[in-house]
Amino acid sequence: MNGVESFASPLMWGGFIVFVLGMLAFDMLVLGGRHAHKVTVKEALGWSVAWVMLALLFSGLLWWYLDHSIGREFANQKSLEFLSGYLIEKSLSVDNIFVFLVIFGYFAVPAEMQRRVLLYGVVGAIIMRAVMILLGAWLIAQFSWIMYLFGAFLIVTGIKMLIFADKESDLNDNPLLKFLRKHMRISNEYDGEKFFTMRNGVRYFTPLMLVLILIEVTDLIFAVDSIPAIFAITTDPFIVFTSNMFAIMGLRALYFLLADVADRFHYLKYGLALVLVFVGGKMLLAYWFHIPVMVSLLVVAAILLASVLISLVLSKKKISA
Repeated sequence: MNGVESFASPLMWGGFIVFVLGMLAFDMLVLGGRHAHKVTVKEALGWSVAWVMLALLFSGLLWWYLDHSIGREFANQKSLEFLSGYLIEKSLSVDNIFVFLVIFGYFAVPAEMQRRVLLYGVVGAIIMRAVMILLGAWLIAQFSWIMYLFGAFLIVTGIKMLIFADKESDLNDNPLLKFLRKHMRISNEYDGEKFFTMRNGVRYFTPLMLVLILIEVTDLIFAVDSIPAIFAITTDPFIVFTSNMFAIMGLRALYFLLADVADRFHYLKYGLALVLVFVGGKMLLAYWFHIPVMVSLLVVAAILLASVLISLVLSKKKISA
């Protein structure tokens, strides 16, 4: 297995990276990323739809380019790999949102301040994902057996998610938060969107800095799950990278879209756990039995759809009761 082979040319890599940087700059400079304001559901829905449409457009352009340059079969394969990877990464990012809600709620972060924190969180996540994708591709190229280790890890992670899905997160017992509070000079109040503030000539971190650090660490922890998961679909670094970036860049809009209704999707956590178990099993069985990408896409989509429908039906029954 050669884990680092890719059809993508340096120009394609460079063009996509420019696109990512351009979209981040557009968000920061044009769409109010630098100005505190509460993101409305309408705005979040618009941007969520926009990111999904951009991902689908990219998939279509990728198929068109490969169809003309390499061939129809190859184009179909890579487009399906991208869509499967994007669906898995997008769905797993929902788990981030549940944790973000706990963090913002614990620190009572005003709604108008959350946008900037998540923007920096997205930038940090992009950098961490890029590093981990390169590391993962290198490890697979050097040690092909590591795919089985990834698979076993995902199954264990999925089972743990199933067992602890109903457990409430308690940041009071978080060791990282205890360490930060012990070793950082932190003010008791927010100072707008600032991460630093001055009190009697002394520089303090604001509670918003603690929130940002916890968000970044959360991104890193979830990347450990999601990166091996997409390598079960494809080992092509370009497909892994692009599908990850589209999922991450749409994470902030998805958060604001689901923030007020996340409690209605309780059983989605179980669906995400089953997705990890399925993907891990696919990796472990790869030597004896290859599951086609289309089948993987349909199975993941079916699991997620079922968990969403079950959540909506049962939450509706609770409300009516």
